[in-house]
Amino acid sequence: MRLITLDDFIDTYSKLNQRGLHFIASKFNFNDLKRAKTAFNHNYIISSNWWNIPAVRSRWNKLVTGNENVFFEDFVVNNYLKDLKNLKMLSLGSGSCYSELKFAEYGNFDEILCTDIAEIPLIEASKIAKAKNLSNIYFKVLNTNSASIAKNHYDIIYFKASLHHFKNIESLLSNLVKGALKKDGLLIIDEYVGSNRLQFPKFQIEAINKALNLIPKEYKKRFKLKTYKNKVYGSGLLRMKIADPSECIESENILPEIHKNFTTLLEANYGGNILMATLKDISHHFINMDLEKEKVLTSLFEFEDNYLKHNASDFVFGIYKNQNI
Repeated sequence: MRLITLDDFIDTYSKLNQRGLHFIASKFNFNDLKRAKTAFNHNYIISSNWWNIPAVRSRWNKLVTGNENVFFEDFVVNNYLKDLKNLKMLSLGSGSCYSELKFAEYGNFDEILCTDIAEIPLIEASKIAKAKNLSNIYFKVLNTNSASIAKNHYDIIYFKASLHHFKNIESLLSNLVKGALKKDGLLIIDEYVGSNRLQFPKFQIEAINKALNLIPKEYKKRFKLKTYKNKVYGSGLLRMKIADPSECIESENILPEIHKNFTTLLEANYGGNILMATLKDISHHFINMDLEKEKVLTSLFEFEDNYLKHNASDFVFGIYKNQNI
């Protein structure tokens, strides 16, 4: 476990350039919830992360749905919800609600309730829903840890990159989620399930740096900085707790607790063990592609594929059925 690393200083400097002094100052708050909220309570932040790369997102689609042009939401509806109507979905930690808005375009849903502790993304999502004339999606500022959720009410409970921000995973899944789902309800997750607090083991850090060495120097220049990314040291525990106390707080417990309480219908791995850390702060080089950049990404994808042959995936898309005991 690493308390402080060089990457902590680099990331802080990067955030200062990308989001300003006000954002850095917001982290000096003794209230954990308020610090966590500052990480998400915004309209849109220009950044350079692996999810910004179109080829990476196509890779996710391929690994989960079998087709790089089929998105997760379309896959779920067409394969698991096709003949179902009047569905009620609860999304916990919805953020921008991008995924939930896609689900709402399908006539299968009577009600989709998006909840989050951060109000600004929900306000923006409600504007999008109104512009698209979507009348089946609703938005509510809610702290799940202290909220009262209706029992036996929802057909689907959805966590889109949010479950790894919750603590007390065992109680959350076995009590709140199971209780709120109907008898045959579905739990759907699109989640990071790797090391708590991003405390990657030494061999993973070593593999990430081997992958980084596959990238030519010209594509290693950091976003909005004059420096180059030559080595990954990993995240320090101290910065993780200061920046966002909820980040990956119990991520290692997610799959074990789900498997205790739900029946697995689908569990698709889409990696991230190598690509997430390798491409952080340099992803902007791979938005507009050419032949050389395609070769670089292909080599990185192959490297991660080989790594995953012997290691559990850090990211998982899963569909699970409620178990009634």
